[in-house]
Amino acid sequence: FTSHTPVPAGHDVFSPQMMDRYFSFYWPRLGLDREQFLALGHHDGSGDGFNMTALSMRLSGYRNGVSVRHGEITRAMWHDLWPGVEAPLAPITSITNGVHMPTWISAPLQQLLNRYLPEGWWENLQDPDVWSNVQQIPDEELWAVKSQNRQDLLEYLREYTRNRWSTGELDTKQVVAGGPFLERRPLTIGFARRFATYKRATLIFNDADRLARILTNPERPVQLIFAGKAHPADDGGKRLIQEIFWRSLDPRFQGHIAFAEDYDMLLAERLYAGVDVWLNNPRAPLEASGTSGMKAAANGALNVSILDGWWIEGWHANEETGWGIHPSNLPDGAGDQTDAESLYRALETEVVPLFYERDEHDLPRQWIAHSKEAIRTLGPMFSSQRMVIDYITELYAPACEGGLRWAESTLGAAKR
Repeated sequence: FTSHTPVPAGHDVFSPQMMDRYFSFYWPRLGLDREQFLALGHHDGSGDGFNMTALSMRLSGYRNGVSVRHGEITRAMWHDLWPGVEAPLAPITSITNGVHMPTWISAPLQQLLNRYLPEGWWENLQDPDVWSNVQQIPDEELWAVKSQNRQDLLEYLREYTRNRWSTGELDTKQVVAGGPFLERRPLTIGFARRFATYKRATLIFNDADRLARILTNPERPVQLIFAGKAHPADDGGKRLIQEIFWRSLDPRFQGHIAFAEDYDMLLAERLYAGVDVWLNNPRAPLEASGTSGMKAAANGALNVSILDGWWIEGWHANEETGWGIHPSNLPDGAGDQTDAESLYRALETEVVPLFYERDEHDLPRQWIAHSKEAIRTLGPMFSSQRMVIDYITELYAPACEGGLRWAESTLGAAKR
């Protein structure tokens, strides 16, 4: 059983009355009475409700979270299912998520990697040695691919907006918000994901005047592209999208903010390839893993992220791959303000200056070096091949072997 979130809304709980309605015919078949059956779904934090995660934890031989940090949080949340067992000893492990690199690495970058990585490298994406030759790619060639991908992203946004404007689907404000004023050369930051409130999509607007100074610096301009959708029932998430939309129209930002509508895989593919920085600022420790930053890193983007979920492992493996922002762990309002301050400081003193540090050929050599480190280090660590191999070796194969042992002697051991 894999738990995917520490957020309470991600764990279904049903009332005893509902369980009676749909399962009263079922528990006698298991040789259980009502009390015994409902006890399978009992969890102290759910009152008298039937908690599906508690049921799954009890009935599974192996259990895991989706990052090292999430494994720690999951053990803390559910260790009471094993009375007398302290949280660190709860039988819950973790396997960090990964992404399907052939899907998410852009075609131009794939072609470049084909020239420098060993033949057949796609078959061994989990092997760090396969990626070592990324360091041999000439700076000029990698920067040309990154620049082209950025241009392709901006052209995609303009063409999408133009087409919908021509058919009358967009009003003037939506056209402005769609990104027509974005330019090819500025540092481009991307933020795209499900708009759950704990992901704090609008954290960067905490001090709008300070953000405006960062974005509109005439010598070192920065631009932001947002995309994503909210769950239909998530009114808080919808309000975040509305705020970003109105921020994109604010004259203070001079057209440096865009909200790309109709977020889908086609738009996501261009975003991950086209941005220079991937932003992620969840309220820790609620980000179980996250995968968007993995996809951006595989395309050479640098992550600027709160240290939560997968990024704790990625950043500690190689701090050259981006910037890790230590969460304040303060209550909501104070925590947001402190984390926003850390984000602004990172942008002003490290991220933006590094991007605009150019040589006589207008190449940001140090930035490109960091970009190579992101591809080389995070590619193998967070490929879905590595993830699946981990599931097989650490969970599925042991579970299979255990199942065979339990099946011996007509399940005598299980019955005992």
